[in-house]
Amino acid sequence: MPQISLVKPKNFTASIFSGLWSFWKFSRPHTIFGTSLSVLCLYFIALPATNNVINLSNFVYLLGALMACLCGNIYIVGLNQLEDREIDQINKPHLPIAAGEFSVKQGILIVAITGILSLVLGFIFGWWLLATIGISLVIGTAYSLPPIRLKRFPFFAALCIFTVRGLIVNLGLFLYFTSRLSNTAFLLPSIWILTGFIVVFTVAIAIFKDVPDLEGDKQYNIITFTLLLGKSSIFKITCGIIIFCYLTMIVIGIFQISGINSWILISSHLSLLGLIIWRSQGVDLDNKGEITQFYQFIWKLFFLEYFLFPTACLFS
Repeated sequence: MPQISLVKPKNFTASIFSGLWSFWKFSRPHTIFGTSLSVLCLYFIALPATNNVINLSNFVYLLGALMACLCGNIYIVGLNQLEDREIDQINKPHLPIAAGEFSVKQGILIVAITGILSLVLGFIFGWWLLATIGISLVIGTAYSLPPIRLKRFPFFAALCIFTVRGLIVNLGLFLYFTSRLSNTAFLLPSIWILTGFIVVFTVAIAIFKDVPDLEGDKQYNIITFTLLLGKSSIFKITCGIIIFCYLTMIVIGIFQISGINSWILISSHLSLLGLIIWRSQGVDLDNKGEITQFYQFIWKLFFLEYFLFPTACLFS
């Protein structure tokens, strides 16, 4: 009598968790956090601006935007991993494509599904969301995909990142939320201030992100600002940009802009100014681990802004 082979439950469960963990790494968690916080921040600023409170009907708009943006995020970072799989074997060998945890076909399938889903959700929830997602996907595709592959050019690579993270996400999503919550799309002075901060701050992220990837970029002739100017110069420029951002917010707080709590704005950014100055001391630029940790620290500062700024707006 032939034996029937059964999949052991323990192995099956382990396989599922392994696949989910690989998918989580594939999505680049720090970008997922950044995207999620930006959507939540803009929603919570839009609620009082449109004389709304959280309820089931407008929560659906938040959920739609969050799902569309997260799918778009995975499409963009996934496409980059597919095109950079050989470079990532040097720079980021832990990523699923580079590590062989996902095949190229599996990566293409994930990218295709998330890209289509993001556009479908944008279409369902309104043309402001569709425009925000659509423009972001076009720029994200041009950043990674040949023959354009803008990431080869330092200026255009940085331009792609701060255009999407700064201008398109903040302005596009706020216009989406106000249009859905009040039937009229509009912008506030506070949103322009937040957008300006994020645009400039994202420049720091865009130029510093290549410092840990120096060896792989050099081997595959990917010209970055790090290769052109050196790690030390990029580090100093990055810290200078972030310090400038915090000083600007402190000055804005002094001028007492309508709709923003000046005391919260000033005190929080004074604290962060001291934090970045302290944290930047003694970073060993010859130690890839320390460079990576500092890069993740910059992302944490980026996340914090999406907590602090809406708080200053809500308690104005």
